[in-house]
Amino acid sequence: MPFQNPSRDEIGALLEKAGNIAVVGLSDKSDRTSYMVSQAMQSRGYRIIPVNPTAAGQQILGETCYASLAEVPEPIDIVDVFRRSEFCADVAREAVAAGAKALWLQSGVFSDEAAEIAGEAGLTVIMDRCIKVEDAVTGAGSRR
Repeated sequence: MPFQNPSRDEIGALLEKAGNIAVVGLSDKSDRTSYMVSQAMQSRGYRIIPVNPTAAGQQILGETCYASLAEVPEPIDIVDVFRRSEFCADVAREAVAAGAKALWLQSGVFSDEAAEIAGEAGLTVIMDRCIKVEDAVTGAGSRR
């Protein structure tokens, strides 16, 4: 059976409950999509936790950046992934090990292997959707 994203209602409920969003591949460059999306989510009341090994220890959007999900010292609700599809299975394994509740692959990113890894561990999986757009469409951020 091919992968199917959760319904808009389910996505809205996930976003309403989410507090901490770890963004894997968050760039420190303000002209990058990962930065703009994360900044918008932060302005809507979500806590953004940057994860990027090349920027580890630096501040991005006023938050400490970590090299990996394993280094994040607090609970993670959603792992939002700005990486190419071929890297997503490894990110899914890290998300499972970190105890995340959801794995979110941004627009244009698909990985059946990542979906299988995360899904089998009980994580909600969303692929090829922009978290910022879904937050706006479902109205979850406006209810924060």
